[in-house]
Amino acid sequence: MPITNYLAATLPRKPALSARFTLGLLAVSITAAAAPQALAQSEQEFSNGFYAGFNEDIPEVLTTTRLRQPKTRVPGSTTVIDGDLIRNLGIVNLYEVFRLVPGMVVNFVGSHTPVTTYHGTVHYEQRRMQVLVDGRTAHRATLSDMDWETMPVPLEMIERIEVARGPNSAAYGINAFLGTINIITRDPADTGGAEFKVTRGSRGHLRTFGSVGHTGSDYDWRLTYEKRKFDGFDYQIEGDEQVPFYDGHDINSFTYDSRLQINSQADLEFRGGVVDGTNNQDRFKSGELEPLENPDIEVRDFYLQTRFNYATSDRHFFHIQAAVENFDRRQAYAVSFPDNTAQCLRNGTPLYEYTYFDNGDDRERLCFTNSGGERAFATVNANSEDTRLEFEFQDTLLFSDNLKLVSGAGFRKDTYRSETYFNGRGNSYQSRYFGNLEYTPISFMTLNAGGNWEHTSTTDEGYFSPRVAANFTLSNRHALRLVYSEAVRTPDEFEQNPDWGYTLSNVRPAIYSDLEGFRVDTYAAAEDLDVLTLDKDLQEERITSREISYFGQFPMDSALFSLEVRGFKDELRDMISGVIQLKEWTIDNNVAADQKGFEVEASLDFPGTTLRASYGYLDQDTWYSGTPIIGADGNVDTDTQDKAVALLTRMSVRHSGSLAAIQDLPLGFRFASAFYWADEFNTQFERIDTRVSKSFFGPRYSAELAFTVQHYLNRDPELSSDNNIEDHNQFFVEAGLRF
Repeated sequence: MPITNYLAATLPRKPALSARFTLGLLAVSITAAAAPQALAQSEQEFSNGFYAGFNEDIPEVLTTTRLRQPKTRVPGSTTVIDGDLIRNLGIVNLYEVFRLVPGMVVNFVGSHTPVTTYHGTVHYEQRRMQVLVDGRTAHRATLSDMDWETMPVPLEMIERIEVARGPNSAAYGINAFLGTINIITRDPADTGGAEFKVTRGSRGHLRTFGSVGHTGSDYDWRLTYEKRKFDGFDYQIEGDEQVPFYDGHDINSFTYDSRLQINSQADLEFRGGVVDGTNNQDRFKSGELEPLENPDIEVRDFYLQTRFNYATSDRHFFHIQAAVENFDRRQAYAVSFPDNTAQCLRNGTPLYEYTYFDNGDDRERLCFTNSGGERAFATVNANSEDTRLEFEFQDTLLFSDNLKLVSGAGFRKDTYRSETYFNGRGNSYQSRYFGNLEYTPISFMTLNAGGNWEHTSTTDEGYFSPRVAANFTLSNRHALRLVYSEAVRTPDEFEQNPDWGYTLSNVRPAIYSDLEGFRVDTYAAAEDLDVLTLDKDLQEERITSREISYFGQFPMDSALFSLEVRGFKDELRDMISGVIQLKEWTIDNNVAADQKGFEVEASLDFPGTTLRASYGYLDQDTWYSGTPIIGADGNVDTDTQDKAVALLTRMSVRHSGSLAAIQDLPLGFRFASAFYWADEFNTQFERIDTRVSKSFFGPRYSAELAFTVQHYLNRDPELSSDNNIEDHNQFFVEAGLRF
């Protein structure tokens, strides 16, 4: 597992806002200023871009409560990102989409491992947001992290992404602690024919996409292939030298989506996918026991999903869904260690324990020194495989336009297999019951009350997460929301029941044959045995959230202006923080946080012109709330306590946002530009993306050529000092054909 949760490799923070912020605003504003002149040139009819079946006046969302609701009635703020917006802005990677969401932050921890978070309270494993793809849970089953780089979701196949901002456990359970991301792919009925696309760019970027599909009277299907290859960051820092960083990936995925129309009331969906490839791991940043080679991770994943939809009438319908997902990671590599390491393993001396010398300042790990004997060689692995089996039943009943009920139940079984992380195999179980009632007693007020009761074997307890909300409709296009919600997140299996260790095999030369099969676990490697928390029985994390938000639309003669403002106040208690490493396992329910702030999302749509802006402000107050940590001198170790707080908040930023503009031009050209920023990392993230595209239309085909530039106003690494790029400008060229 990569070293990702130490603070030692980070840089000192710099001032939050710089003059570059003004440059970014100016660059995107130039496009915005051209919008009025462009109106006269455009011949396109206005449409606010929602897919067929959605209300064209008030945007509707599905994610927040599982009910289809207009934004004036939904109990919370939900960002909707249309697939065309993603493609027109030239976004290269799926995880970068979330820079468009107010309050969300995207960055890299450790190496080129992307992390997305809402309000920053996130571990490397990203356990506090529920991520769905077409209703299927997407995070890994037992380590509960999101592997964005291997997710089999081509950008071309995204219909829309909905992000419910704020606790959403009332609808989706334990993992929806901070919110829910729901990625909705395009219907096979809309993607008949064939499509091909190739993108090449800086740092070895290569993305190849192809799809073929057919639409029939009762059966529609689509098959896709995508290859994603990337070299990662340019260099890392070793001592005072710049050393190439080996942290790219080479991932291939196949997906199949289909729908069978059984009759006018019922249809059956089937989806499947396979992922195969390699995540490159640099031997200086990943692996244990001094790897001799880069400990690359081989990825072998698959999923199968089916869903039966049935409507008894236009006011009563239900679905039954089943899904199985398998995440298989293979990581085997050769290691070498000195003779003193072998001796420490034999006599039980922890490998990473420091020996302090007489002056009290100098220290050394004697187990990694050499006494003149031969070096030992061996093979270890960090293989893991986990499988999720998930069932869900959901029933929707529309008593009237003013009274709607959604309810259902779900069951999940997670099976984990890893000699490295669990010393064997095991299972965990979750069962849940959920529901939400929407009631409009009078025309200007809508009430929502919902909740989720869930039992998990991880803690062998049940939890209820409620949400209540009142929406006051000021007019048909304006609403004020008052929302109260509670949510819990229970520890995953790796947090609660770890048994981490590396088994030595193929040990040589013969003088070390007694170490064959020796398992180097946390106790054998610990830097300080006294601080380990492996025997801790972790409890659930809790959040209480209050929201006041506003949504409004302002129609103009030839445009539509939409505005959503969210104010929030959250209380987070018993948050799990600490270090998760072989040599130092210190996680506990030991951090609390109070956070408040506001978020703004706005768009202005003209015929042929789209302007969009998002902004998030976060004021976060955190403190150590666990059992006092006593140091070797008998006093409270405030440094270690402060470290636990810092680990939890390292992705928290005070200001973040985006500005975007898309303009259709004559002769099939289109211009798009976006500015993204986030402050209060070690340095400020600032980037301007610009894309120019040209479309071609024939009787039986359409084609597109595009050129994208990503310009980093600040090239310094935001989190890890090893994550460096050489050039401020990154270039991408793409060509696509559809027929």
